Amino acid sequence: MTSFMATATPHVHVRPATPADRPAVERLWLMFRHDMSEFGTGEGLQLPDTDGTFRSERVDAAFDGRDGDWAPYLFVRGEHPVGFAFVRGITMPTRVLNSFFVVRGARRGGVGMRAVRDVVARYPGEWEIAFQDGNPGAVAFWRRVGGDLAPEGWTEERRPVPGRADLPPDVWISFRYGGA
Repeated sequence: MTSFMATATPHVHVRPATPADRPAVERLWLMFRHDMSEFGTGEGLQLPDTDGTFRSERVDAAFDGRDGDWAPYLFVRGEHPVGFAFVRGITMPTRVLNSFFVVRGARRGGVGMRAVRDVVARYPGEWEIAFQDGNPGAVAFWRRVGGDLAPEGWTEERRPVPGRADLPPDVWISFRYGGA
């Protein structure tokens, strides 16, 4: 029997997240932060708050619309939410893919690449994406994204985490995608 992933990339629909989607995105956010907690150490240890949740200011920024410069996206396969992305700086010359997550059950089958391509294509121009060196899955994925979306050139650099000298620097990839 041939697995579905071996024969085709599963269809994923990427759409702007609405206020009605916020509860699903908040639950996905908990999974994302849980996955990320594996990579913190020492002072950078990322444990849940006393109520079992994780810090969520990015969710608030993406959905509250106060600064108008964020856009949340939800990834769905059929009726199932399988991930999200938050874009920051949508009115700026350079957009930042601030947060990006695909549930483990949907990984390694092309869903992430399809989703990132769809989100980035909505805002042609300059892009930046940060990830952590200590997360080997993210390192491989984001370098593959750089090569796939900007085969003629993308850059990678390490930048200190603002206000967190106790943390190792983030890795940032930068590239241009699309017409603008």
